[in-house]
Order: sequence, then structure tokens, then C-alpha cells
Amino acid sequence: MISEKFYKQALLIRRTEDVFLELFSQGKMNGTVHTCNGQEFSAIAFSDALQDGDFIYSNHRCHGHYLAHTNDVEGLIAELMGKNSGTCGGIGSSQHLCNENFYSNGIQGGIVPVAAGMAFAHKKNKSGKIGVVFIGDGTLGQGVVYETFNLVSLLSLPLLIVCEDNGYAQSTLKNNNLAGDILARASAFGIKTYHSNTWDTEQLFDNAEKSISYVRENCKPAFHLVDTYRLNHHSKSDDNRSESEVEEYVKKDPLNIYKINNESTFNDMLKEVDSRIGKVVENSERDIEQLPLEYTNDKEIININYNYIALEKLNERVVNRINHFFDEIINNDKSVLFIGEDVLSPYGGAFKAANGLSEKYPENVISTPISEQAITGMANGLALGGFKPYLEIMFGDFITLSLDQIINHASKFHHMYNKKVKCPVVIRTPMGGGRGYGPTHSQTLDKFLAGIDNVNLIALNCFVDPKLIYQEIYENEEHPVIVIENKVDYGRMIGSKEHENYLIERTCDGYPIVKCSPISAKPTLTIISYGGIASDVFDVLLDIFVHTELIPEFIVPSKISPLDIAPIIRSVETTKNIIVVEEGSSDFGIGAEILSSVLENIGSDNVGIIHRIGALSVPIPSARSLEEYVLPNKSILDKIVQRVNT
Repeated sequence: MISEKFYKQALLIRRTEDVFLELFSQGKMNGTVHTCNGQEFSAIAFSDALQDGDFIYSNHRCHGHYLAHTNDVEGLIAELMGKNSGTCGGIGSSQHLCNENFYSNGIQGGIVPVAAGMAFAHKKNKSGKIGVVFIGDGTLGQGVVYETFNLVSLLSLPLLIVCEDNGYAQSTLKNNNLAGDILARASAFGIKTYHSNTWDTEQLFDNAEKSISYVRENCKPAFHLVDTYRLNHHSKSDDNRSESEVEEYVKKDPLNIYKINNESTFNDMLKEVDSRIGKVVENSERDIEQLPLEYTNDKEIININYNYIALEKLNERVVNRINHFFDEIINNDKSVLFIGEDVLSPYGGAFKAANGLSEKYPENVISTPISEQAITGMANGLALGGFKPYLEIMFGDFITLSLDQIINHASKFHHMYNKKVKCPVVIRTPMGGGRGYGPTHSQTLDKFLAGIDNVNLIALNCFVDPKLIYQEIYENEEHPVIVIENKVDYGRMIGSKEHENYLIERTCDGYPIVKCSPISAKPTLTIISYGGIASDVFDVLLDIFVHTELIPEFIVPSKISPLDIAPIIRSVETTKNIIVVEEGSSDFGIGAEILSSVLENIGSDNVGIIHRIGALSVPIPSARSLEEYVLPNKSILDKIVQRVNT
């Protein structure tokens, strides 16, 4: 029989969750709660086998895992009551906890590659520590889980994946949505498997220790299936199961059996546990909620240096400067990792940004399977683990597969964990047409990436040295960054644009804003563009004057989101006219955001021409003439003239 202390732990978990349900019914908690009543011994068995410094990643049903790992009843109760004294300041509540190497997130499948990344960080640091990630049987319907099985097996990562199979995915019976054998899924990737249940507690504790020891001693992943059953509803009150079915498991529940066989000891435990929980609730009720400004005001106010300097003209192509940055930075900082598909030499990536890097830095250049969501999650975990991962998504079109990891994980970690962690992941990807690659390899999808909370969106251009921008990211960014690199720009020379009638300058800050101003006349039209198409806009500046008699001033920002609108407003206040040109489709796009920001600041009565130009809202064709028709790059002049004369 397992130790009495474990029954006391299980009782503490169960009674804490019972109190959660009571407090919700009294209106003293906000949101929802998913209890693990009946599953407690799974959490306790694995937590007991871990060592200091090991980590746990859990899901929406995480209270048992959290309490077994931390014993932090005080922080957990205050957290769910929304109090500032909670483990995450009341921000994360039931599903989003972070404390003592414990992390949880409500997106079940997405936590698996993040946990893999953290395990990878421990392996690279040679810490000897491992991780456990808890998922449910319903999670096995998600493709990212199998992407991660492949990754952890290929990379031999010290991660134990524990699948708690309680027979239901919310209200759906497992047999109705899960085909095949669960253990065979992990075995197919060469992952060692274990099988236990929560009713044979001695076997559970023994197997938990064996599986964790295997991961630690062999630095390899393992998969542990735990058959169990939740005695409560899925969350607060949703349950379609029959009373007779639940009652069957109530009778075989180890804690209930212990209560019957050890009534006096159990009652003493219950009295002690309830007393502790009662005092915590009483104290938490007196606590205050976090003040709004405490939660939102951690962004530094940066005074942009609007002093302009001449552009540096380099006799190097954009892609070579990107490559030089990584060569130098990895040489100086071994925490920098270059991650991506087909990035090893001699191939060096689809556009050769990684050319030669793996030969010089084999430990820092990581070639991955075609698994965009999983490798993005792995990069997130590496960032949480203290590394500086730079992830290459081979084509920008594929970044849609990474969006869950960007939006529900990377962008949220810092705030939902009450600023306890930072996630300095950098995602690089080439976008844009002009090469005839067709509908799924030519898109500019920046509008889907702009405005994501806590994520900076950068668009490189051929006016500014990309090495300067990447240096700024390396030195100063602590939160996620997405960098768009234009495919056509890769072959262009840095700072090679020049015009006898225009002064071309840039700001002195890390994300330079380029301004092309007429030398001998006052501008009467502001044109805003960015990324690869900015080069095409520059080429028609003089033609715009010839065909419209408007004298354009051209502004090219590098940071697209959040956007520094001030230089644009200053220009429009002078010119009274504005046109925005973007390579992506303009409906609900970046140009619309720029125009609305300008009008909010200076008023529509003070602006004459207001237009946006972008790609047509159809898939980008491969045929040259059709591609040129759909994309605005070759027809910018005609479109501007048309807009001005309308």
C-alpha cells in the first residue's frame, strides 16, 4: 500500500476543488473550473518521482498536477478568486498557471511542442533535468501531437508524455472520436510506452518512477498512458453520463476506499485539510484584485530619434547580410539557435539565409521536419528555457500553420503568467510574389500577423541593412518578433536606391524609418509602403509627378506593428494627401489601419486624396501576365494615377 501522505495529498486536491465549485456557486469566482476529482493519484505519482529542477507542463485540468508539484494551495485559491496574491495575480485563473517550473495552458495539443522545446533546452544545457507534459485522451485527435512525437523521437528529448485517459473528450465518449490503439501511436515513432491506471495505485507509482527514470537515464522520450476516470462534470455542471456509470467508479476510487477502511485517520486528515483551505479562502477574500495599470503598463515608452541620417550604401545583397548576422551572432552567443526546414549545408535553406552556418555551428543550427506548428512550439519552449531561437518558416504562406503557437502561446505567456516569464522567439519568413510560385507560395500575409498582442511585426526592405534590424532584435527584444523578408529583395543590393531629385534618409533608431523627400520642392503627396514592394514604389516617384503634377514624399517603415504613426502624420499634415501601397490584398489590411490612424489624428477634413493600393483579392496565379495583373508591383504607377484622377 502506498504511503499515507499520498492519500492526504489526494484529499487536499479533492477538497480544494470541491471548494472551487462551492465558491463558483456563491459567485465568488469568475470564469470556469475543470476538476480532476478521481484522477488525483496520477498527478501525485508522477510529481513524486520528479527531482528539483524538473518541469511539468499541464492543461486545462491542471489543479491536481499543480498542487502535487507545488503544494501551493494559497496561491491557487487566490488565483481562481482573481486576487493579486494569486500565483499569477488572478490573470491566468484555473487553466493558466506558472510557478516553480510548472506551466499550464488551456490549449491541450499546443502545450506538447512547447514542453518539447523546454526539454530540448535542458538537454542542450546538460542539466540532467527532464520534463513531464500531461494531456488527455481527447488531445490525441490533434495533429500537432504527432508532429511532436516525431520531433522528440528524432532529437532524443528528455520528455515524458503522460496521457490521462478518462474515457471522454468533454462529453464525447472516447470510442466515438478516437480510432486505433493509443499506445501504438507513440510506439510508431519509436517511443517507449508504459501503461498504468489510477485504481492500482502501487503499480501506478512504480510505473511512474520507471518511466521517469527511463527518460532521465537515456535522455529519450517516453509515453505513459494512465487509465482513469473523472468523478465530476467536465467543468462546473456539464455532464451527460448516467448516474450508474459514475457510481461504479465512485465505489472503486482509491480515496473513497481509503476513507471506508481508515475512517478515523481519514476524518483527522479531512479536518486538517479543510482547516487549511478555510483559512486560505478567508484570507483571499480580504485580498484585492490587481489594478488595471499594474497589468497593462509594463511597456516602455521609447523616445524615437527622428534625426535622419543618410542611408548606408553596401555592395552586398540582402540575403548575404542576413547570413552575416547569424554567422557573427552565433559565433559570439551560443544561446542563439537557427531552426528551420532544410537549413543544413550544403542546401542552407530555400533562400540560402543559412548558407554555411551548420558547418561552422553544428550545435546551433537545427534542421527540422516539415512541421510548422510543432517547430514553432518547440522554439517557444526553447525561448522559455533561456535560449534565443530564430525560427525560419520556409515560405510565408506556411506561417498560417504556426498561428496557434503564435497567438495562443508565445504572445500570451508573459502576461497570462503575470510577467514571470519572457518568450524572446523570433520567427523569420519570406513573403511576396514576382517569382511565379503560384497561389500557395507567393502570398503576403502580413495583415494576418499585424496587431497580435505583444508581438512585433517587422518587414525588411532593401533600403536598410537587415543586419542592423536583426541586431536590434537580438539586443532589445524580450517578446515574440515576426520578421517578413521579401523573396525578391533577397537578391537586391542594400541602399542601392538613389535619385538626383530626392534626399533619401533614415531614422537613427533600431527599426529605421526611411524617408525619401524631394530636394527642391515642397511635397504634395505622402506615399507609404514597406517590404519588397517599397523598391517598386521608389522607382516610379518621378513618373508620379509627370503624370499627376503631385510631388510625392515617400516613407518606408520597418516596424509594421506596433506602428509608429508620428512621421506619417507629420508628412500628411504638410502634403494633405496620402496613398498607401502594400503587396498583400488591401481589404482589411495594413493600409486601412494606416489611413484610419492618420484620419483619427488629423481629421478627414484636412486630407484630400486618401487611397490604398494592394493586390487583388484572388489567389495569386503562376502565369506571368496574370501574376503581374493581380499583384500591384508592376502597375503601381497606373494605379496611383488612376486613384489621383478619380
